[in-house]
Amino acid sequence: MIELWFVIIAFLWTGYFVLEGFDFGVGLLAPLVSRNPGEQRQSLQTIGPVWDGNEVWLITAVGAMFAAFPAWYAGVFSSFYLPVTLVLVGLIVRGVGLEWRGKVNDPRWCDLGIVVGSALPAFLWGAVFADLLFDSVPAALLGGAFSLAVCALHGAVFLALKTTGPVRRRARVVAMAASGVAVPVAVAALSGLGTFPALAAMAALAAATALIWRRREGWAFTATAGAIVLSTLAVFMELRLRPFPGLTLAEAASGPYTLTMLSWIGLITLPFVLVYQGWTYWVFRKRVRVEGTVLTHG
Repeated sequence: MIELWFVIIAFLWTGYFVLEGFDFGVGLLAPLVSRNPGEQRQSLQTIGPVWDGNEVWLITAVGAMFAAFPAWYAGVFSSFYLPVTLVLVGLIVRGVGLEWRGKVNDPRWCDLGIVVGSALPAFLWGAVFADLLFDSVPAALLGGAFSLAVCALHGAVFLALKTTGPVRRRARVVAMAASGVAVPVAVAALSGLGTFPALAAMAALAAATALIWRRREGWAFTATAGAIVLSTLAVFMELRLRPFPGLTLAEAASGPYTLTMLSWIGLITLPFVLVYQGWTYWVFRKRVRVEGTVLTHG
């Protein structure tokens, strides 16, 4: 049960980083690929139907940590109280910006809030997990730079995949530029892990660069998503041995009864969550087009 729930928590964090990764990237890059209010709306509409649902993965991952590994939860979220608080502030500011920008006369402050609210979590989650692994300020900064660069690349590829016209063309250019930063930073950040998933993540990012150059946005997005999955896998392979300094996985876990009850709850609820999210992405799978002053998925 202990190993099972560690795998479930790793899966939940992986889903969060993959899905929120392109959310953060789009929030960061929307002003860069947009030249007028219509294009800004087009860019943000790519994540409009899904961004709040993607945050559910974070809530579920943290809730599972609290229930299955309370000592691990307590150690991580007390030691990293300030950065986690800043993450929450960023998510709130971003949410307010996304919800209010269509309801105010001047959306520039909302757009600024979206950029800041996307950059903070994108950087800080990488810094937190790198510090958790290496207990070093330089490692934390490098980890933050890695996660921020990968989110920017992931978001740029997603914009190229989900838009048409000038925004799509600019997104491809930005994706090429972002890959020029993400790949070397990934080499520096992941080489310290030295595991096969870390090496494969570097290769996936390099493949994404080639694919976006060839205008294969769908495969490029698969490659950036794969790089995030592999990077997260490499991190959790290390955390399995030592989830927190001075604490083993068995010492951090709840009792057998609690883990058994959680397993039944997860068996019932998790499939519904996965089916619902899959259905949402299927419904909004088409590109966001501008038809006059109206945005459509088609």
